[in-house]
Amino acid sequence: MTNFIPIFPLGIVVYPEEQLNLHIFEPRYKQLIRECIAEKKPFGIPAVIDKKVSEFGTLVEVISVEKEYNNGELDIKTQGIRVFRILEVIRELPNKLYAGAIVNYPDNEERSNVLLRKQVLLAVRELHQILQVNKSFSRSDEQLRAYDLAHHAGLSLQEEYEVLHLFKELQRLEYLKRHLLKVIPLMTEMERLKDRVKLNGHFRDLSVDNF
Repeated sequence: MTNFIPIFPLGIVVYPEEQLNLHIFEPRYKQLIRECIAEKKPFGIPAVIDKKVSEFGTLVEVISVEKEYNNGELDIKTQGIRVFRILEVIRELPNKLYAGAIVNYPDNEERSNVLLRKQVLLAVRELHQILQVNKSFSRSDEQLRAYDLAHHAGLSLQEEYEVLHLFKELQRLEYLKRHLLKVIPLMTEMERLKDRVKLNGHFRDLSVDNF
């Protein structure tokens, strides 16, 4: 399916079913959001990377307006729907301050693998333990998908974007697994290095046996 959507480019990656809170303050996006609310229509958030609007993004819908300010600014809650691919950006629209795009929606295969998902989840939790951060998920372990885990796996913006345009769940999980298997040993070594640095300047009992 191909259609036209208003777009709100941001320097983030949004995944399907992800909930995102936004503060709307620019005039063009205040117009966009108010129209989407009034007409009950979604809008697109393509990722901006290296100051360029990327080819892929996520269609999102406004779930609720949390606050309206006197100057017209808004605090809103949104939720991702599905990934789109931009075919053409329409920068000027009649009587609109915002831009739009003609997009299509690539097929997305959700078939997963229980063992692979468990491996990725265990690796994510190991990373969090190394970093001493406490993260919880809104879904049960059995319901978690790669999209739910990607923001918690220590990916760069570019890497999160690469996950966005993998259209098979197995591919997304494998991508996360490879990344975590690479980054966890590095983070472990960094923590050891920090411990060694902390010891410098302290009094220590040292001995060499059999000398």
